[in-house]
Amino acid sequence: MTAGPSFAGPRFVDVHGTRIRVRESGDPAGEPVLLLHGIGRSLEDWDAQHELLTRYRVIAADLAGFGYSDRVPGPATLEKLADTAVATLDVLGATGPAHVMGNSLGGAVALLMSVRHPERVASLVLADPAGFGTEVAPALRILGVPLLGRLLMGRFDIRAARQTERSLFVDHSLVTEERVRRGLDIGRRPEFAQTFLEIATELGTVRGIRPGWRRALLGAAARAPKPTLVVWGERDVILPVAQLRAAARELPHVATHVFGRVGHMPQIEVPERFAQLALDHIGAAGLTACRERPDRSSTTVPPATPHRPGG
Repeated sequence: MTAGPSFAGPRFVDVHGTRIRVRESGDPAGEPVLLLHGIGRSLEDWDAQHELLTRYRVIAADLAGFGYSDRVPGPATLEKLADTAVATLDVLGATGPAHVMGNSLGGAVALLMSVRHPERVASLVLADPAGFGTEVAPALRILGVPLLGRLLMGRFDIRAARQTERSLFVDHSLVTEERVRRGLDIGRRPEFAQTFLEIATELGTVRGIRPGWRRALLGAAARAPKPTLVVWGERDVILPVAQLRAAARELPHVATHVFGRVGHMPQIEVPERFAQLALDHIGAAGLTACRERPDRSSTTVPPATPHRPGG
């Protein structure tokens, strides 16, 4: 008799001395699907997908220094987030290719995983991902300013937490007290502010997303393409839907889809529609190509110029 899907709660695993928070569900023998959240967020942003992706081994993780995961030593960088995500899969025994889904910053991390560790990524599903344009919400631009960003992060309160949640959804019934309180709790963790500001200043300025890391990443991804689906919420006020055109231009191999009347997190706002598109995509991609033609080399992406808060 075949056992049903597993739905365990979050737990911590040791990844080279760093505590990383994960949640696993689905079929333990299924192909692995890794879920990555956005900047300042947590693995709960993928909760609705666990019950919809049950034929796969689903692994959601708090990125290093975000959610309730610890920081890795040294300044936080996009490369460290990607490498720690791969190391987390290793610790969990998912050492083969995985389907990787990422929202916002998690989309950029997923794309970077595919070029730094191409043998570990079977396909990509990117939801309103960072990296395809320079436009970004004004609040995130301000947080990328050293000193000013640190000052504002120190004033993060319940009102700011609620406003943050409201900016993510068209359907404000999703702005629940649970989400607001969790955002406030995470936002008050010492690791959170430091990681957030280091990543924000690495990737952007008050003028928007820095072009250097973005061009390097997209160029590397275009040279080593993976089956990729990019979806966007039509009414995203964090990263505008116009960036989807840039995704199609920069990565001609991608499939795209726009969700009407949806904000920055389609995996929450329209979970069933999102899951169906994702399932169709990763089902078609499978793992055959990765198993038949393993690529053990990795594509080098020049690191972004470090910009530390206060410096």
